[in-house]
Amino acid sequence: MSTAHTTREEDESNSKDDEEASRLLQSKPLSPPEDEDDEVAYEAREKILVVDLDGIEVEDPSTIRVPPFSWKKLWLFTGPGFLMSIAFLDPGNLEGDLQAGAIAGYSLLWLLMWATGMGLLIQLLSARVGVATGRHLAELCRDEYPDWARLVLWLMAELALIGADIQEVIGSAIAIQILSNGVLPLWAGVIITASDCFIFLFLENYGVRKLEAVFAVLIATMALSFAWMFGDTKPSGKQLLIGILIPRLSSKTIRQAVGVVGCVIMPHNVFLHSALVQSRNIDPNKKGQVQEALNYYSIESSVALSISFMINLFVTTIFAKGFYGTKQANSIGLVNAGQYLQDKYGGGHFPILYIWGIGLLAAGQSSTITGTYAGQFIMGGFLNLRLKKWLRALITRSFAIVPTIVVALIFNTSESSLDILNEWLNVLQSVQIPFALIPLLTLVAKEQVMGVFKIGPVLERVAWTVAALVIVINGYLLLDFFVSEVNGLLFGFAVCAGTAAYIAFIIYLVLRGGGLPCDLISVLSKRLAFTAN
Repeated sequence: MSTAHTTREEDESNSKDDEEASRLLQSKPLSPPEDEDDEVAYEAREKILVVDLDGIEVEDPSTIRVPPFSWKKLWLFTGPGFLMSIAFLDPGNLEGDLQAGAIAGYSLLWLLMWATGMGLLIQLLSARVGVATGRHLAELCRDEYPDWARLVLWLMAELALIGADIQEVIGSAIAIQILSNGVLPLWAGVIITASDCFIFLFLENYGVRKLEAVFAVLIATMALSFAWMFGDTKPSGKQLLIGILIPRLSSKTIRQAVGVVGCVIMPHNVFLHSALVQSRNIDPNKKGQVQEALNYYSIESSVALSISFMINLFVTTIFAKGFYGTKQANSIGLVNAGQYLQDKYGGGHFPILYIWGIGLLAAGQSSTITGTYAGQFIMGGFLNLRLKKWLRALITRSFAIVPTIVVALIFNTSESSLDILNEWLNVLQSVQIPFALIPLLTLVAKEQVMGVFKIGPVLERVAWTVAALVIVINGYLLLDFFVSEVNGLLFGFAVCAGTAAYIAFIIYLVLRGGGLPCDLISVLSKRLAFTAN
């Protein structure tokens, strides 16, 4: 009797183990079937099943039980955070890094670290929205706002995406020009980069994990290239450590400081991350699954952004060591950076110019593909378009590639014209930031949307403080830019009218969502009243 009982228990145990292994390897829908009329980030058949907590949920709805930490599950969750981290490594960020290093030396490394931390907070909130609701930010905005506001938000998101894509495509084209020894002009590099849309579609057909593996290779290529350059240039370890640990800021480096913070929050990336996390099949109705997914995504995103911080650190310190305090410091940009490095450090076994070109190409290619990915989610979510992926990707790509080719032909005349273009594109990005952050912070604090996973009052205050800081810093960048660039009465009037409409829409978004915490509203009201008196 005892032997039979033992055998039966062993059979049941083996059956459970086989069932668990099958659940980890197979992909099947956990959540209710999607409405055929609604656009979704991923179809049920495309999702990866990594958790199934049947039997873990308890009767008390206020209690959430999560299984013990598993390295295997962390590996299965790894991917979305690394795709998201590409936005911290795009050519626009690399240009901000090299200019900060050349002009400010090691003094802004502390700001780079804290800015990355602020970016991590925003991205974790974006992931939280996606996991807890089972829908991404663009879809939630479609239901949250009236049609006119939804269309304005969509237009702003598309403009931000186009601006980012132009920078990324031109960065990739510059890399192609470097690696071809100048044989291929900028416009040819743009056309070659445009083909990544088809590469992306080809890879996506083989599954989400294959696509994530390609991005892992691209990030590793960047890390290896810039780490190699870091080793070749031998920056000062002591000054590097001081730059990270001791905050320093002077009036001469304020513009670079603003650029470092301004490059961290990319509007399209906020939308992207909330969709990427849905590539894992999590049932938003099962609180244990949601909490477990949030735990793993927090670890994965933190690791991904730590790696991106190290890559940005390498670029900043390379140019701090080579060009800080030199005559070339104020004239270095993405176009001529490789040649300056070559003139400074020479060839060696492998010329540093080509190492820079390889790293820049990996940054440009990876960021343009994620831009295409983000464009699909933004268009589909706001407009609820159920189009075939190849068609949506082609439309999204065309929005960016057509103006980019025009820009490449117009601005290919000189390095200074490309630098002016980059400044205008940075301004375009800065303008769009509130239209991603305010909806995100409004929704993530709403119990009707998030349920028990809405953020608490302390985190809400911290998030709004970070958002306000980023918006104010970018506002300074805009003011500084317009004061120096806006000339003429008619143009000045148009800018003022546009600014008034812009501020009015931001106020509308804040007031409609009841976004700002009550105590923060009270403080702001008192300060405004004091200023008026």
